Amino acid sequence: MAVAVEIDEEWIVCRHGTTRQQGVRWSDLKAVLLETTDQGPFRNDVFWVLVGEKGRCVVPQEAEGSQQLLARLQTLAGFDSAAVVEAMGSAENRTYVCWRRPDGD
Repeated sequence: MAVAVEIDEEWIVCRHGTTRQQGVRWSDLKAVLLETTDQGPFRNDVFWVLVGEKGRCVVPQEAEGSQQLLARLQTLAGFDSAAVVEAMGSAENRTYVCWRRPDGD
């Protein structure tokens, strides 16, 4: 099943084929996580998890549009690019926190 992520000024949307989609509004974004698994290298083993106020959006690193997503995420104040580098080298089941909305926002 083809997976693609689309971003615009308001939404992050992950489409799984033609029948299912998940989305998070930028204004509702609470956290950006990277989850790694021990399933690679022949299966997706790195996933963006975008946590919103009312749900979450899971994006495989191999999804179409994931490079554009990373570029946009890196513009978030306080985004931890070192966590991304560490996650990309992981071969175990682990969650990396790349960004959290500051308290009070």
